[in-house]
Amino acid sequence: MVKVAVKPGTYLYPVPAVMVTCGPPDKPNIITLAWVGTVCSEPPMVGISIRPSRYSHGLVKDQGEFALNLPTTDLVRELDYCGSVSGRKVDKFAATGLTPVPAKVIETVIIAECPVNIECKMEQILPLGTHDLFLGKIVAVQVNEDILDDKGDLDLTKAKPLIYGSHRYWSLGQLLATHGYSVKS
Repeated sequence: MVKVAVKPGTYLYPVPAVMVTCGPPDKPNIITLAWVGTVCSEPPMVGISIRPSRYSHGLVKDQGEFALNLPTTDLVRELDYCGSVSGRKVDKFAATGLTPVPAKVIETVIIAECPVNIECKMEQILPLGTHDLFLGKIVAVQVNEDILDDKGDLDLTKAKPLIYGSHRYWSLGQLLATHGYSVKS
């Protein structure tokens, strides 16, 4: 196998494609992000990266909270739309037909059509360059009961997560193994 050098860039793949809700409940916004990830398990925290020029950057910074809404593959059009137009000019809930529902703990909304909603309170902002990294402590999680297996764990075949890589949206393939299988006797 021959390796070739390429320009340093964002080659990590795949990454989750999520819709982040932010802003006050009477004028919420949705931003599509792929620069999202778990950064700590105790306390549970996530990181989201947003360009300072984006409308949602100011909403998250000013309000100090946001929600990650994990869409299904059925929502790929809405996800793409929310990442292609600005909330400064468009009410994305009205334009997409998505349903805003009050969050349980934070003062914004979640997206009813997304089977997993993760509410976060901002802990820290780190300026990185083209993006600022918002670190958020997870304060509440809501999950549709119909995507849980008989043990109460997420069944990703039912959740149908959207992933992003190489400027394209993807779905997951088959389950290969479970964590720790290589050391179990």
